[in-house]
Amino acid sequence: MGQEITTSQLRKWLLAYAARIIENEAHLTKLDTAIGDADHGVNMRRGMSKLKERLKEEKQSEDVSSFLRSVAMTLISGIGGAAGPLYGTFFLRAATSPTNGSSIDLVQLTQMFRYGLDGLQQRGKAQADDKTMIDTMQPAVEAMEAALAAHQSPAVILAAARQAAHLGMKHTIEIEARKGRASYLGPHSIGHQDPGATSAYFLFETAAEVFTKTGAG
Repeated sequence: MGQEITTSQLRKWLLAYAARIIENEAHLTKLDTAIGDADHGVNMRRGMSKLKERLKEEKQSEDVSSFLRSVAMTLISGIGGAAGPLYGTFFLRAATSPTNGSSIDLVQLTQMFRYGLDGLQQRGKAQADDKTMIDTMQPAVEAMEAALAAHQSPAVILAAARQAAHLGMKHTIEIEARKGRASYLGPHSIGHQDPGATSAYFLFETAAEVFTKTGAG
């Protein structure tokens, strides 16, 4: 996959993600009020506001790994609750994936997501069907890997990730929480969409929008 995604495009993606989170603060809060501590929306909005400030400090020579590490540190310090360390871990581990200096291709983007997912699972000990952000991220990454293996176009790869992430997010409505604050509710957590899975969906939704629009698809 020769399509190039530069650090400038990664910056546009995360600015779009930050805007989507801020726009949906009330929605995330409503979801978390039902099965959590009612703070996911405000915590994510606070973290995204700090991330936006960081992303305005564009460094033309910044390589992908350094950029992702900086994003990770900003999220760890900026997002409260459990989400900060988790999103921070995702980007910190993503930063260790193979990159080519100041740009990556779709293969490397997929590897970046895989590294981030693996890091999340090692840190949070969550698996699919635990009703967490993993239920969004794992199917999305697996969809990207399958589309790559089938030699699909970048646009199809990104769309597959978005669709799988959306289905995973919606699947959390049907299952009982086995991790986090929601697990205390047992069967009463069924019927509610997980807020972490929802904020994770926006990560793939905005990636599909931005990278397709900017020429990676």
